[in-house]
Amino acid sequence: MPTGNHWTADPSKIITGLLELGKEEKRTEAMAKVNRSRSTSPPDGGWGWMIVAGCFLVTICTRAVTRCISIFFVDFQTYFSQDYAQTAWIHSIVDCVTMLCAPLGSVVSNHFSCQVGIMLGGLLASTGLVLGSFATSLKHLYLTLGVLTGLGFALCYSPAIAMVGKYFSRRKALAYGISMSGSGIGIFILAPVVQLLIEQFSWRGALLILGGFVLNLCVCGALMRPITLKDDQTTSEQNHVCRTETQGFQQASPSSTWTKEWVQTCLCGSLQQEYSFLLMSDFVVLAISVLFMAYGCSPLFVYLVPYALSIGVSHQQAAFLMSILGVIDIIGNITFGWLTDRRCLKNYQYICYLFAIGMDGLCYLCLPMLQSLPLLVPFACTFGYFDGAYVTLIPVVTAEIVGTTSLSSALGVVYFLHAVPYLVSPPIAGWLVDTTGSYTAAFLLCGFSMIFSSVLLGFARLVKKTRKTQLQFLAKESDPKLQLWTNGSVAYSVARELDQKDGESVAIAMLGSNPA
Repeated sequence: MPTGNHWTADPSKIITGLLELGKEEKRTEAMAKVNRSRSTSPPDGGWGWMIVAGCFLVTICTRAVTRCISIFFVDFQTYFSQDYAQTAWIHSIVDCVTMLCAPLGSVVSNHFSCQVGIMLGGLLASTGLVLGSFATSLKHLYLTLGVLTGLGFALCYSPAIAMVGKYFSRRKALAYGISMSGSGIGIFILAPVVQLLIEQFSWRGALLILGGFVLNLCVCGALMRPITLKDDQTTSEQNHVCRTETQGFQQASPSSTWTKEWVQTCLCGSLQQEYSFLLMSDFVVLAISVLFMAYGCSPLFVYLVPYALSIGVSHQQAAFLMSILGVIDIIGNITFGWLTDRRCLKNYQYICYLFAIGMDGLCYLCLPMLQSLPLLVPFACTFGYFDGAYVTLIPVVTAEIVGTTSLSSALGVVYFLHAVPYLVSPPIAGWLVDTTGSYTAAFLLCGFSMIFSSVLLGFARLVKKTRKTQLQFLAKESDPKLQLWTNGSVAYSVARELDQKDGESVAIAMLGSNPA
């Protein structure tokens, strides 16, 4: 019965709903017991290697194809009669949308499944490339090759990477190294193949064939078998209980204000738990450094071929430079992942990540002085190696900060932060080339940006270690018996607790010896 602006719930419906809620709670408890029995630790092998193979193919079809778009740069520029800055927007939009929508990929995989997200992404990416082959202007390419294909890549990339982290713990860096090497192998193989396709079938035919190739993402999605970890169990049980209670109260009183507030509270609590890492100081510093690192890393893959052509290198040799970048990127992915998994470097993965970013920045600073193919080849080797190195360690460093449970959501945010730098850095570099008439200013800006990213992370880690040391020193000075164990910002005083327990045991013994 309606009363004013509110509805009065029927008592019989409330009783029925509460009975149903009781039954659902029993079912939830039974499911929780079953899930606990099924939950496992990361297997570090087995089907995990199939997950690695699937992620390897995903990186080929997403990152390698994205980087090979630079091979179309001169053809797009000539066909549509546009300048550097306008043409560079194509590559920027693909990269930007891929990273901007990375959290969407995490949401789809968390609420449906990784398989559904990757298969849907493969269909969207393929559709974008096929429609792009019929483009009649750069604006059409912005929408099809840029937005639609980038959205498809976003649904595939971060869920596939997060799935590797769920299957591996002890050999995580090596697994990520193999998975991320798909980008380098893809560039090594696809760069000359795409150039050949352009020469044989024009840029339209090449895009059409790439559209068919990218459909392999649907096959990759089928390999992503879900796994339930012990760390994930508590979160999933809490979310299931919340959903069950919400459904029960909605059945009892579907239009009451209290029910709506309960639903909002559950949803907000779930999202707050899923993205609680955003308030961690370490993650904030990582996020800021990612912005500068992403600004610096993108323009090279857009302008290396045009730069090589401007100094007299042939088209095939310029495409060969991209292949070198790709194959050395593979070596960086695998060897750096393997090395940082060794016992001697296991605790220094964070420092290795900083070193790799800094080395890429130094390579940028040297690039304007390299004016011939024999000089560009060593540059491509060095830059490609350390590019593969730090890309491998991004998920490892992120997992070290936020943990495995929040890894999928955290990676979505990290790749989301790549979006704006990926969008603006190639056009800014193109504007600098158009304005100054050379590539020097563009490359120097990218190099200093990457070096600043490395220095910022190193400085933050140094400050954290200094504060931790001071805290331990002050604690020991104030109480010689105090042993301070630190885990993030939480400190546990062990000695005092032991003293209290000893005191309690003595008091009990005295009472026992003097009975009333």
